[in-house]
Amino acid sequence: MATRFRRSSQARRVPADVVSAKASAGKPHAPRRAAAAPAASDNPSPKPRGPRRGNGKSTNVKPTNVKPAIPVGQSVAARRRAPGRPVGNANQRERALDAALACFAKAGVAATSLRAIAVEAGVTPAVLHYYFGDKPQLLEAVVDERLLPASAALRVQVASAGENLAALVAAVVNGVGQLVVAHPWLPALWVREVLCEGGALREAMIGRIGPLLAQGLAQRFAAARRSGDLHADLDPRLLVVSLVGLTLFPAAGAPVWRRMLGAGDIDAQALRKHTLALLAHGIGQR
Repeated sequence: MATRFRRSSQARRVPADVVSAKASAGKPHAPRRAAAAPAASDNPSPKPRGPRRGNGKSTNVKPTNVKPAIPVGQSVAARRRAPGRPVGNANQRERALDAALACFAKAGVAATSLRAIAVEAGVTPAVLHYYFGDKPQLLEAVVDERLLPASAALRVQVASAGENLAALVAAVVNGVGQLVVAHPWLPALWVREVLCEGGALREAMIGRIGPLLAQGLAQRFAAARRSGDLHADLDPRLLVVSLVGLTLFPAAGAPVWRRMLGAGDIDAQALRKHTLALLAHGIGQR
């Protein structure tokens, strides 16, 4: 009986690894952990090497799409758009300024687009953006490079007249007349953008051009009145206004009065001669 009991116990004995396998079979498997990545300092990644030459040395290939470094101290504006002219188109900027003047005088500053100026100049709008940035900067360039130099030429002619009152008045009349001939856009632009309310050039005329020319003339006329050369009943400031009315206004209205009065034969020289005679002798017969 004892022998039979021992055999039965041995038959029932199961190996330990089998028991463990059966126990784990009824449980869900836990996900395996990924192997930890080696630290950067323990296993640094090798640097990429370029193609090898015949002697076995590696050559690093430089990328072709890397932008050049920006010089230290360069402004943001300079980084966005470097100054200069496109190669082979040195006169594009001057043409653009002349075209802007023509368009401003014809349609007004507010109604003129950069595209219209580009068409007038025979360039693309991108060229205008390249040279001037935007329309306000273009208008500022027109004042600096066209209007101020034109008024400077008139100031030089007036300054050369000296202290003689008659010579000074003649210098103003002849100077404005010659200015209009040299710059036909001036009268219409002056009426549209200076005289009319909301004109884009009114502040430039008052703040930048006026002090250089009109105020200087008024001071010289005031000195002539103190010395007795100018009639005491004449206001030096209004004399400046009268001279403008006798020079720029007739030039601006020429297309109208020439047709109305059948005066197509009167040119700029005849107009200046008439104005000087009126100022020197008045309208009475002597």
